[in-house]
Amino acid sequence: MQDVSLQLDSENIQSSLNSTVTSLIEQITPELPHTSFVTDLAFIMIIGAIVTLAFFKIKQPLIIGYLFAGMLIGPLSPLWSWILPEGGPSSDVLEGVGILSDISALNLFSEIGVILLLFVIGIEFPYAKIRNIGRVAIGVGTIGLFSTLAVVFYTAIALGLNFMDSLFIAAALSISSTAVIVKILEEMGRIRKESSILVLGILIVEDVIAVILISSLQSIALVGTVSIESVVVVVLVAAGLILGTFTVGTRVIPPLIDRVAAAEHREILLLSVLGVCFGYALLANIVGLSVAIGAFLAGVLVAESKSAEVAKLLSSPIKDMFVAIFFISVGALMDVSQIGDYIVIAIILIAVATGMKFGGNLIGNIIFRQKRGKSLRSAFTLGAPRGEFSIVIVKAGVDIGAVSSFLFPLIGIISIITAFISPFLIKAGDKIIQRVDDKKNV
Repeated sequence: MQDVSLQLDSENIQSSLNSTVTSLIEQITPELPHTSFVTDLAFIMIIGAIVTLAFFKIKQPLIIGYLFAGMLIGPLSPLWSWILPEGGPSSDVLEGVGILSDISALNLFSEIGVILLLFVIGIEFPYAKIRNIGRVAIGVGTIGLFSTLAVVFYTAIALGLNFMDSLFIAAALSISSTAVIVKILEEMGRIRKESSILVLGILIVEDVIAVILISSLQSIALVGTVSIESVVVVVLVAAGLILGTFTVGTRVIPPLIDRVAAAEHREILLLSVLGVCFGYALLANIVGLSVAIGAFLAGVLVAESKSAEVAKLLSSPIKDMFVAIFFISVGALMDVSQIGDYIVIAIILIAVATGMKFGGNLIGNIIFRQKRGKSLRSAFTLGAPRGEFSIVIVKAGVDIGAVSSFLFPLIGIISIITAFISPFLIKAGDKIIQRVDDKKNV
């Protein structure tokens, strides 16, 4: 009887709060339609602004503020699960309780954030810069990724995970987060550094390999074998898109953008460059690659035009808004209430994956004879963060029933923790590099 009474009280509290908020909003703006998405977006912007301002004041990266804001207002947050209970947290990551109610719509907007982020970063890297690091990026990226995958797989087996769980979590933890790393480098003002150019090249290589891994893992889970044909097709398609961009694309797109810019109308120029951005992202998606790859290549094409800086200035404010939505929605999707159940496994896997990613990338840089400072900076940068592709890989396994459902909150916890520690790891790397250089000069 006591449990029933508590449940009724909880339902009454929730109903009362919902009706009060709805009534208040309608009284303030009676002429506006109040959809759940508009409400979600309002909370994201207001609370996101407050939290990120607080993090800015204490001199912490804004990305951490975004993630923290998402965890505060997300439907899986223990805070709102306690205040607004609906029979406990939902097992479906797209359905929950709390302030945010339309996570699926937010995910669409967050994908726009990733596209715009990679597009604006691509504008920083004209073709000449990309060409110089192509071979090194492929070699270092491949070594770092597969060495991490192998060691994390055997670590997961040793921790008691079954074969498929270990395989999927190893693949997920072998891919560094492009969105997190690029945002951190941008905030630190390091996006144009030589080591950052190499890092971005490695991230693009990893994105291509991630697409292959998703296809291969699904094939193993469903039929027990790897489809060699699908792997070959993905590699050929990626090579064809990149080669076509750097041959035909660089001769066609930049002159067209310059013609539009000659009209001296900023709105038309903005629409044109965004058309190139989303058009290329769509093309990459159609041929089975990541939209991030297409967006980055679109940015490279715009960088070849004479209007690259103007295009970047016009696109950046829009990018900042959608990138904020992306990171806040990532934080909102994380069921941190289960952190106690998996924290030990998470910490062990983070330590192993970070150590191996650092070591693998450092070895790759040494093999390809890169400068010591550049090698260490790229290794420290790529070491920790896991994010969008890690979540996609695990979710693909959960969706087809190939892996245990607990892997999703586990990878969520790992993504949050690694995003938090990444800026500090990069700063620690700077201090170590400085000490090494000081000893060398003594």
